[in-house]
Amino acid sequence: MSEALAAALLRLPPSCGPVRLIGVDGHAGSGKSTFADRLSRALGGAPVLHLDDVATHEELFSWTGRLASQVLEPLRAGRAARYAPYDWTARRFGAPRLLPPAPAVLLEGVGAGRRELRPHLARLIWMDLPAEESWRRGRRRDGEEQRAFWDGWEAAERAHFARDPSRPHAHLLVRQLGSGYRLSEGATSTFLTFGDESSAPREHPFQHPGHDARP
Repeated sequence: MSEALAAALLRLPPSCGPVRLIGVDGHAGSGKSTFADRLSRALGGAPVLHLDDVATHEELFSWTGRLASQVLEPLRAGRAARYAPYDWTARRFGAPRLLPPAPAVLLEGVGAGRRELRPHLARLIWMDLPAEESWRRGRRRDGEEQRAFWDGWEAAERAHFARDPSRPHAHLLVRQLGSGYRLSEGATSTFLTFGDESSAPREHPFQHPGHDARP
């Protein structure tokens, strides 16, 4: 099913210059990075921009302008984007990275479906795991040394989604299972057709080999 999903996404019209920009949003700890990496492989190695590289300690959600100037504007013009990833340990930006205007580019992270970005997205995917469960997974992953950061992050994320919810605008909802994922249509679209059937079923299993415990 990963190949079918990838093929369906590549059939979409470009949304940001020549690029089909696919947003993968959800609560911190919900498994966005793992899903985006697997979808990238199914798309033939599509570039993935992790919003953790764009946010900073001081700008957990106030990074839209920098993303627009460094990434969206070049991609709209058909040029490679050039952005400086943030180093969360050193608390500074690192050496610039290039993001090519590939047929599909994945934008992964909390806030990928925010209102300023939605006009540039070909589709928005939401990792459908409740906030409290996602945050518990994230805290287990990052350990006790990140406890203070998580305390501040949860409050900031809760405030962000209260102002600007992504889930109601998602085209596709993804639930992680023990042996893969289950995909279902979001509130805004019935956009996926797998195979030659005339209408897409309400739910689609997206299987992958093995299981990565890291969310």
